[in-house]
Amino acid sequence: MENLENQNVENQSSINIDKKEDQFQSRIDMIELRASLEKVKSEIAKVIVGQENMVEHLLAALLSNGHVLIEGVPGVAKTITAKLLAKTIDVGFSRIQFTPDLMPSDILGTSIFNVKNSEFEFKQGPIFSNFILIDEINRSPAKTQAALFEVMEERQITMDGTRYTMEEPFLVVATQNPIEHEGTYRLPEAQLDRFLFKINVGYPNLEQEISIIKNQHESKREDKTDVVNKVITAQQLKNYQHLVKEIIVETQLMEYIAKIIVNTRENQFLYLGASPRASLALLTASKSFAALRGRDFVTPEDIKEASYAVLRHRVIVSPEREMEGLTADEIIRQILEGIEIPR
Repeated sequence: MENLENQNVENQSSINIDKKEDQFQSRIDMIELRASLEKVKSEIAKVIVGQENMVEHLLAALLSNGHVLIEGVPGVAKTITAKLLAKTIDVGFSRIQFTPDLMPSDILGTSIFNVKNSEFEFKQGPIFSNFILIDEINRSPAKTQAALFEVMEERQITMDGTRYTMEEPFLVVATQNPIEHEGTYRLPEAQLDRFLFKINVGYPNLEQEISIIKNQHESKREDKTDVVNKVITAQQLKNYQHLVKEIIVETQLMEYIAKIIVNTRENQFLYLGASPRASLALLTASKSFAALRGRDFVTPEDIKEASYAVLRHRVIVSPEREMEGLTADEIIRQILEGIEIPR
């Protein structure tokens, strides 16, 4: 009788252990997604040394179906990294160099009169592609920048009363130089809010600088980007984007996101806090970072990692604090440290 009771206890313990293991098993299959993104990283690493943070955020933006603004001094591989990322995906690619004389029609397209049929025909501009790289977005005046408002937010443009829908996936990656201000036009807050991320790119460290020099010395190719291969199809990317939407977010983590956003509005060091669009962006980006780690659930660390890139261009430091040298990133760090992490 005693042996039977012990056996029942052991069986019950085994069931409890199995239940616990089931709780930690992935409910969404993330293996293919993570393997594909690791291949993308490997392809980019053939050319780019370092800049892991930029690459990670670009991949998170891809999964989130959100646009990216990359800011950094000239020569830190902003443009080439975006080009290499586009090369790893089997989609259309278009690069637009923004200049002070660039007109909206140079981006969106224009109607041209066809003499043969005596009708106007719309000729599509370079924006009609999947992966759009805009170099030095702050070089063009407000009129040209405003041409991107509709297409970035609604994935469509309206010309002569006709609506043209962009083909999915559709991603805009823009670069700008934070140092040189002569001949530039500052992006308005409404334009900045269209970007999911703002990525700040710094200089490489000493070891990375040495590797860059060695790679250049040893390379015999005219075009180093030739070594990068396509590893993801457009359909795969769309499938991954839908998969990321299914990632689990607990209620307490949603509350954690809300507390971060509300704190930016109540922070004494900020002149302007984040809008509800920032809440949604932080939620989406956190799911993407979880997917990059191979998880089907979001953790507080995912939210904290996404917070800087999501919020730094959506908040404005008060003039007094800005004169003291306080940056948006430092204030965001203080906010994150001041909010209790949910367990």
